[in-house]
Amino acid sequence: MVVEIPPAAVPGWRGQPHAIVERGGVHYTLLGTAHVSRESVEAVREAISEGGFDAVAVELDAQRLQALSDPDALAKLDLVKVIREGKAALFAANLGLAAYQRRLAEQLGIEPGAELKAAVDQARDRDLPVHLVDRDVGITFKRISAKLGFFGRIKLMGGLLAGLLVDDEVGADDIEKLKQGDMLESSFGEFAKDNPALYDTLIDERDRYMAARLREAGEDALVAVDHRPASVLAVVGAGHLKGLAAYLRDETRDPATLRAELDYLDSKRKVPWFTLAITALVLGGIAWGYWRGGAAVGTDLLLQWVLITAGLAAVGCAAAGGHPLSILAGAIAAPLKPFRPGLPSGMFSALVELHLRKPAYGDFLSLRDDAQSLRGWYRNRVSRVVLNFILTNLGTGIGVWLAGARIVGKLIA
Repeated sequence: MVVEIPPAAVPGWRGQPHAIVERGGVHYTLLGTAHVSRESVEAVREAISEGGFDAVAVELDAQRLQALSDPDALAKLDLVKVIREGKAALFAANLGLAAYQRRLAEQLGIEPGAELKAAVDQARDRDLPVHLVDRDVGITFKRISAKLGFFGRIKLMGGLLAGLLVDDEVGADDIEKLKQGDMLESSFGEFAKDNPALYDTLIDERDRYMAARLREAGEDALVAVDHRPASVLAVVGAGHLKGLAAYLRDETRDPATLRAELDYLDSKRKVPWFTLAITALVLGGIAWGYWRGGAAVGTDLLLQWVLITAGLAAVGCAAAGGHPLSILAGAIAAPLKPFRPGLPSGMFSALVELHLRKPAYGDFLSLRDDAQSLRGWYRNRVSRVVLNFILTNLGTGIGVWLAGARIVGKLIA
């Protein structure tokens, strides 16, 4: 059974959007909140203080709770490990999200997600079990990336960088989304509106995931109270209220199986057909040039490949404010890109940059503040290493395309 209760002129937290679902001996109260609302914070505190709940669940994963509880959590990552494991882009997205939250806090006078943190704090103060029911944000980002494809990822990254590296106030549309209740959807801005794959992964999948986690939380609550009727309070963004209530009511699949499906990332090493095609094109084109045109033509094609890929990688690294030796490292690695797909040229330049310009303790402390503006990204040595990685790889990718096209053009001519 599900009872959806719209906001009304009712005093207290019951006047906030919420839904009630009864299932398997568990009474679930889904409290819909706005992530930038003081009223939501007070409603959460009042609901938990009122008592009657055996457990509290929140729309958070461990990483986002740590970010809310510890403002410097991102700065504590091992930057060398992040770069070597190819997670610099994810780190950049998390920096951008943190900067976006900080801009909202300064603009609206409240930290986004304050009501979720308040729910955790209030529950722990009363020794109530706390369940983090949202999917890991890193898995959500990776599943989005897998669904978008190469050009979709480029478009998304460009949109994120354009939206997150400007020092303007957050727009009214984004604030309205936050009032409706989803931080991640608002962070992706306009791109989320017109992309069904992105919306499905960002909202609907998480509704299903949180419903499965809530069913597991309900089972735990039943055991804790010796199988008498149990009551669970779930604090979620208002935008998830309808979908979450429906999945909580109707889904019949085993929760653990469903979560495993929604957590799944394709770890199989796919055949890199695109890279193989580029490699074959480059080698075949240069070999053809030597065979048909002699050493002069072959050497000319080889030289063009090296100059274009190395040159654009160097331009990207320089645009990131890289050290001259970082620029050189990226330029040397770039022409070899098709022959070592798992080792991006940006990794080499970023590691050299990190060695030559080691971030100071103050860079880590000011990371969240500096990430709010483009100037700050360049000023801070941590974020500048990330920019180095991204822009060097971008330059290399463009160079590979242009050099490949030029070689084909020469052969056709």
